[in-house]
Amino acid sequence: MSQNQQREQLGSRIGFLLLAAGCAIGLGNVWRFPYIAGAYGGALFVFIYIGFLLAVGVPILVMEFSVGRAAQRNLGAALQKLEPKGSRWHTFGPLSLIGSYLLMMFYTTVAGWMLAYCWSMIKGDLSGLTPEQVGGFFGGLISDPTSSCLWMGAAVIFCFTVCGMGLRRGVERVVKFMMVGLFALMIALVVRAVTLPGGEAGISFYLMPDPEKLTGGLWAAVTAAMGQAFFTLSLGIGAMAIFGSYIGKERRLFGEAINVGVLDTCVAFVSGLIIFPSAFAFGVNPGQGPSLIFVTLPNVFNAMPGGQLWGALFFVFLFFAALSTVTAVFENILACWMDRFGISRGRAVLANLVLIFLLSLPCLLGNNLWSGVKALGMGIMDWEDFLVSNNLLPIGSMIYLLFCCVSKKYGWGYDHFLEEANQGRGVRFPAQFRLYFKYVLPVIVLIIFIMGYWDKFKPFIVAALGA
Repeated sequence: MSQNQQREQLGSRIGFLLLAAGCAIGLGNVWRFPYIAGAYGGALFVFIYIGFLLAVGVPILVMEFSVGRAAQRNLGAALQKLEPKGSRWHTFGPLSLIGSYLLMMFYTTVAGWMLAYCWSMIKGDLSGLTPEQVGGFFGGLISDPTSSCLWMGAAVIFCFTVCGMGLRRGVERVVKFMMVGLFALMIALVVRAVTLPGGEAGISFYLMPDPEKLTGGLWAAVTAAMGQAFFTLSLGIGAMAIFGSYIGKERRLFGEAINVGVLDTCVAFVSGLIIFPSAFAFGVNPGQGPSLIFVTLPNVFNAMPGGQLWGALFFVFLFFAALSTVTAVFENILACWMDRFGISRGRAVLANLVLIFLLSLPCLLGNNLWSGVKALGMGIMDWEDFLVSNNLLPIGSMIYLLFCCVSKKYGWGYDHFLEEANQGRGVRFPAQFRLYFKYVLPVIVLIIFIMGYWDKFKPFIVAALGA
């Protein structure tokens, strides 16, 4: 996009909120949040999580929105436009594109799995299967490179088709539909789950504060809540800056960030009201991570009256959650290409349709033909996830923090950031916490970064130290 060309704008405030929330809402909201909430004290964890969401996630989200809206560019071009003369902040710009590509390299594979399960559940292919047969269905799906490739390719083509239709006519309109559909499906599934005989035990497990459920103690719950609050908003890879560049200055950004955080948290919290009552009603373990979605819950639906219908609705819900994220990140990639190379949306779509498909193949093949490719106990998908979640997200967030909070002699500066964030009407950003944002919040992000490495490599570190 040339410098004098007018930038595309979203058509409505609700479109912006749903698009940003769609980027943040993903499959981790559905299985990870309920699981760790149950493991770390139920409602007690939820309260701690909300506190960290407001103290850590939302302020960084406001900064990312502000940089995008002030510059009307992607991260690299935005840093270059806003940085003081002679500084080198723009050298961090490629991290945004790298992070988006890495995220898509494994998330498109998962989206393909969701599409396969959605279609199979609608057709009734999973109905009447034994637990072992359901496990075999998932194992067969991921071990078959041809089938996985077709489903992944279908998800990629769908999302790029949406992006190719344009920002308003394609991305905004389709993500609006998916998000509204997602919320409607959630309500229907919650009503069904909480009315299951025996489901009240799952509700109690999930919602009642119980210090005895604090696996590893209070500090473990605090660090888990801190990490969840940080990662849930997809901060640091420039996607939220792109969405900030697509909106006008009618609204202050603190209130908009809170709204996105509320939508994201609602999906995560309500997912627990679907999963825990269903799991407890049929006597299955709700703490199984991703296998909960692909193996355990299909068995729950098989045992449930009308299970094919409810199972189909659940996987449509998951499919929408996955595709809203993929579509939003694809839009980030396309915007970077259009800004950087000055090409049309159509040409950017065609180039990246091929590129994303090829880049996703190593992750897809890492579950079958290349399953023996491992390093430090992690396969290809695990490494791609680790590079994004434990490296690029915290590093990118630290860049936004420092760029917005250091002196304007060295970065954009806190005063410039506040001026942008507080344009329009709505909730004003709390300027009096400047010292917290400048000195305390970077330390919290650093702790999250270090804890990510500790959790991932603790066995190797302990072995190396001879403990």
